[in-house]
Amino acid sequence: MPIADVFTANSKTDEHIILTVDEYECIRLIDHQGFSQEQCAEYMQVSRATAQLICETARKKLAEALVKGCSIRIEGGEYRICDGNEEYCGCGGCQEHRRGWCAE
Repeated sequence: MPIADVFTANSKTDEHIILTVDEYECIRLIDHQGFSQEQCAEYMQVSRATAQLICETARKKLAEALVKGCSIRIEGGEYRICDGNEEYCGCGGCQEHRRGWCAE
């Protein structure tokens, strides 16, 4: 889960953009962590085409928020929270927990 789930713009618009948790995760993996689309897809347990679509949608939403000065809210989507067991996230004991990135 993200550390913050709302990002507020200093603008006159009350409009906000909803970024789903799976879109956030895809952006985090590819753009922040440097995963390839293939690595991201494997980590998220989706097809590469699905990971690409999720990322494209997320980037369009982020661009719209920046251009329009809208707030961003992260909520919803299709996801499961990893509890550190390999059977849930398929990453060999959760790379996030081993690296200390998970908020416990």
